[in-house]
Amino acid sequence: MATVLATLLSHYRRHPGQLAMLLLGLWVASALWSGVQAINASARDSYARAEALFSTGLDRLERHDGEALTRDDYLALRRAGLPLSPLLEGELEAPDGTRLTVIGIDPLTLPGDSEFATAGSTSELTGFLSPPWQTRLAPDLVAAFGLARADAEGATPRLADGRRLPPLTLAPALPPDTLVMDIAAATVLLESGERLSRLVAGPGALAEAPAGFALTRAEALVSPGQLTESFHLNLTALALLALIVGLFIVQAALGLALEQRLGVLRTLRALGVSGRALVGALALELALLGIIGALAGIASGVWLARALLPDVAATLGSLYGAGVGAELRLPWHYWAGGLAVTLGGLLLAGSGVLWRASRLSVLELGQTRAWRVGFRRQLGAMAIAGSGAALVGLALAAWLSLQPPGEGLVAGFALVGALLLASALWLPPLLGAALAGLTHLLRRRPLAQWALADLQLQLPRLSLAMMALLIALSANLGVSSMVGGFRLTFLEWLDQRLAADLYLRPPAEQFEAIDAWLAGRPEVAERLATARSDAQLLAIEPGGGKADTSVQRPVSVYGITPGDTLTPGWPLAATLSDREAAWEAFGRGDIFINEQLAVAEGIAPGDRLRLTAPGGELTLEVAAIYPDYGNPRGQVLMATPHLAERFAAPPGSLGIALTPGADAAALSARLLDEFDLPRDSLTDQGGVKRIATGIFERTFTITRALNALTLGVAALALLASLLAQASERRRRLAPLWALGVPRTRLGRIQLAQLGGAALAVGLAAVPLGIAITWGLVAVINVAAFGWRLPLHLFPGEILLTLATAVGVALMAAALPVLRLWRTPPRDLLAEEAA
Repeated sequence: MATVLATLLSHYRRHPGQLAMLLLGLWVASALWSGVQAINASARDSYARAEALFSTGLDRLERHDGEALTRDDYLALRRAGLPLSPLLEGELEAPDGTRLTVIGIDPLTLPGDSEFATAGSTSELTGFLSPPWQTRLAPDLVAAFGLARADAEGATPRLADGRRLPPLTLAPALPPDTLVMDIAAATVLLESGERLSRLVAGPGALAEAPAGFALTRAEALVSPGQLTESFHLNLTALALLALIVGLFIVQAALGLALEQRLGVLRTLRALGVSGRALVGALALELALLGIIGALAGIASGVWLARALLPDVAATLGSLYGAGVGAELRLPWHYWAGGLAVTLGGLLLAGSGVLWRASRLSVLELGQTRAWRVGFRRQLGAMAIAGSGAALVGLALAAWLSLQPPGEGLVAGFALVGALLLASALWLPPLLGAALAGLTHLLRRRPLAQWALADLQLQLPRLSLAMMALLIALSANLGVSSMVGGFRLTFLEWLDQRLAADLYLRPPAEQFEAIDAWLAGRPEVAERLATARSDAQLLAIEPGGGKADTSVQRPVSVYGITPGDTLTPGWPLAATLSDREAAWEAFGRGDIFINEQLAVAEGIAPGDRLRLTAPGGELTLEVAAIYPDYGNPRGQVLMATPHLAERFAAPPGSLGIALTPGADAAALSARLLDEFDLPRDSLTDQGGVKRIATGIFERTFTITRALNALTLGVAALALLASLLAQASERRRRLAPLWALGVPRTRLGRIQLAQLGGAALAVGLAAVPLGIAITWGLVAVINVAAFGWRLPLHLFPGEILLTLATAVGVALMAAALPVLRLWRTPPRDLLAEEAA
């Protein structure tokens, strides 16, 4: 076996380019897959640490009127016998600019199994509770203070404002960017006085909320891992796509290597090596090369993950408020999983080669024609398999059409995958049929006929690269159209929602005075007061007379001020009759709900919702559903006066709509000076848009990066195929040169062959990309996020897809053409003689 394996591996000593392309395919496929899985593993570790720290495991108690809890509230409730524990939260800034969440706790009363509730030894608890106290933080946060991990224990670093923290103690179980300390120390650092953030209790410890307070049960709180699951599924799908495209390179290189070794295989069989032993040696060769490529890919994937993780953390923080550490924390199964997936993909890519090698007889092993006849049979099998994948896709589409909106996320990805698979499998048979038809049409033009026949001869080796190019182009077009449509819709939505010129967040005690002052200003056209509260959705009463549906779901309740400024541009996705009637009902006290809540619970205009409120339960009719892009929570909207009356909601922000030609800067300066307000309490409309747009652009950084990398891998697959057969191509071109065809024209023929084939692939990718866009916005986006995007098509993106296809092919063909141009005529004839 060692002799057989050494004989097989000697092929790569004579053809190092094939070995390089084989390892390159394994490397890039493994790197992209491993990089995304490293990001997902690190993010999920952060979620697990966050959930372990009383984020979703405890009941919460807050005031009904929205005012901050105080120490007196806590003491009164404890004296009444309620098992509550106080929490204080705030934000500080590290010297490097990192925003830190400070959590102050009382470990003696904190319920649950948190490491702070069971603080270990008496000395640990004494140090935590007694001056100078302790600051507990995750080890990956010490770098924000300019400290090495070994020097962190007991250090007292400074914050950005120069104040010192209590001595540090490392706690690996803590989530990223979080400092935990005794509530007394946190009160001093945050300068919070008597204020508390909330009170917590063990799950089910309180039978009901005390008077004047709102109780949120632990099971009603959504964990970060649940909110972000769809995001990670999207990343995994893109990484799997890159893995598949990379494995196309591997399969193309393996097929070529096996075809070129047919003579060696025949000799080994003639010397007595059994077919089983020969296939075993080929499998062992695959395993050795796979381990080398997989290990290199995993190492590169970790580097890629470190480069992309800050953008992913910013995305998850912006979309879901989920904290993700910027340092990779990889469990052991990540390494084993990356190696297993890469080797499994290699086995899948090489299984066809092994099967064909085992099926060929000794007499056929040296016959290249037998190999090509086998490829023709393979084209028929690919057409049948493509038809099967298409039928699976149609079945999935039919099944999804029967499901309620928002269901079938995995089935949506499977539908897109079936579309890609069917198109990729149909591509080689369609290209072969098209080339045969063109050859018949151009039979009076010998050189064109030869070029088409030659391209048919190349098809067995180019088909995998063309399939990879089709998948990469269509996925790129689909994702780019989805992101572009999302961006366009998001900016339109911002313009409609941000109707006021200025937005002010005044202190609650000054709200009425500021509102009255603005009412007397001639440059102020309208004041748009807002408010917010929280409620529990208890039941849904369908408008068609169906039975009520019991629900236990927390919702946010927001108040807006309808008027001439806000109403005309506010988007409504569905109404009972028309916009005017919906807004009239809204003014009378009916509600709007966002699309996320409507999709999740199957609510339609005309249904009635039963909600908890400070004065008891309320039943309100849904007048309309509105789009609310990017919000993961269910939301109920009502007029601000009704919200203040029904939910005792304190005033929130104040939008200021100005008359045409009014000086916004002058009014802002006068308002801030008149009421001695901090400058960050007033924001202009342009500033809000800039912040929101910046968050959006960073959100899709990783999507664009993975798209570009996948397209690059497809280009490598095409280049690998062309380079691998460059020498045989030159042998076929030598007779044409000898018959008088100049080498310049031969080079143009090669470029036209590949450019035309790539253009055909690009044309096939356009309808496939549109179908993928529809699947993303109509199925996957609804199931993942709860809202649907309009389908936008961009002619520029379509033209760019076609130009990319031709450009990639011409770049891949340029190097063989250049080598042909530099090859002396004598060498061409020598190659033909060989």
